[in-house]
This record gives sequence, C-alpha cells and structure tokens, in this order.
Amino acid sequence: MTIRLGVLALLEAKPGKGDELGAFLGGGRALAAAEPGTVTWYAFKISNASYGIFDTFETDDARQAHLNGEIPRALAQVGPDLLAQDPDIRLVDVIAVK
Repeated sequence: MTIRLGVLALLEAKPGKGDELGAFLGGGRALAAAEPGTVTWYAFKISNASYGIFDTFETDDARQAHLNGEIPRALAQVGPDLLAQDPDIRLVDVIAVK
C-alpha cells in the first residue's frame, strides 16, 4: 500500500456548538469506513471550537471520490448550524508514513 495523498479539513465551530460538531465528526467514522478508497480517516479536536479531519488515499481517483462523497454532503447540511465559517479544505501530498 502506497499512501500518497491526503485531505486536511479544518473546521471552526460557532460559539457553543463545539460539542455538537465533535459529535457530528464522531459519527462520520461509519461513513468513512464505507469508502473503499479511503485508507485512513481521522477526526480530531484542537480546542473547544477548532476541529479537523485528515484522510489518506492511494490514488487521486479515491481522493476525488471521497471529496464527492457522503461526508462532504453531510457536512454541507449541518455546516450552516454548526460552523462559524466555511471549512478550510486543503489537498496535501503525503511525504512519509510510518
């Protein structure tokens, strides 16, 4: 397996919505597990209002399938209620993996 690509999404919760955003992200694990091309999927908390998602992929097709998949759609639905601003989504190249 050669993990070459990733997606980093940084999310900022509206005041008082951090716990709800964290719960939403926790529920995203099942959606990520159903994606055959997503090698790893992490949801993480930086602070009470700052959260993120980091995913890895072997191919660009797998990354594109993820970006067009259920997790972004679900986030778009809850975003207006939970997010202080649009997600900061960055496509990254993975340099090294252990």
